[in-house]
Amino acid sequence: MRRFPVTLLLAVTLAAAASAAEAKILITIDKSAQQMTVDVDGATRWTWPVSTGRRGYATPSGRFTAFRMEKDHFSKEWDDAPMPHSIFFTKQGHAIHGSYETKRLGSPVSHGCVRLSPANAAKLYALVEQQGVTNASVVIAGGEPSAARPSRRSVSDDDAAPRRNVQPRYERQAPSYPPQSYPPAYEPRPYYAPQPDYYRY
Repeated sequence: MRRFPVTLLLAVTLAAAASAAEAKILITIDKSAQQMTVDVDGATRWTWPVSTGRRGYATPSGRFTAFRMEKDHFSKEWDDAPMPHSIFFTKQGHAIHGSYETKRLGSPVSHGCVRLSPANAAKLYALVEQQGVTNASVVIAGGEPSAARPSRRSVSDDDAAPRRNVQPRYERQAPSYPPQSYPPAYEPRPYYAPQPDYYRY
């Protein structure tokens, strides 16, 4: 009878460990907002800016299951471009990975993959690796964003720099000078050829 509580405690511990190991990860990417949301067992953990495919290289929409991970991957198709902490979700090679072009996050500039900052890609990679790659679902939705996107940084009226009092510009006029007196035009004098001296003997 004394073994029953120990057996029960062991079963509960194993069940808790199994449920922790099978935590469901939902990675949602909104292409129109260029944003990723990571949920673990229904609770939102992270929200990050991303870069999806630019025009002509659209990131596919739909629901996918991650199936392969590579910590240090280099693209064979795009001149060995670094793709750190890659999580692949299509057989065509689409992946979520880190990108060193962090200034372009928030705009659709990739060749179809989903780009993250290197630090955020490392966090996501560690989470998926811990919980199991097949426990990560990737949902991509939203329309394709326009080619030109406004800046995500908004400046309020209080933060805006004061405007200078700029006077209207006028056309510059050519300077005027007093009239000058010029010498009269040169008039050539008549030319008289020397005459032969007929009276000299």
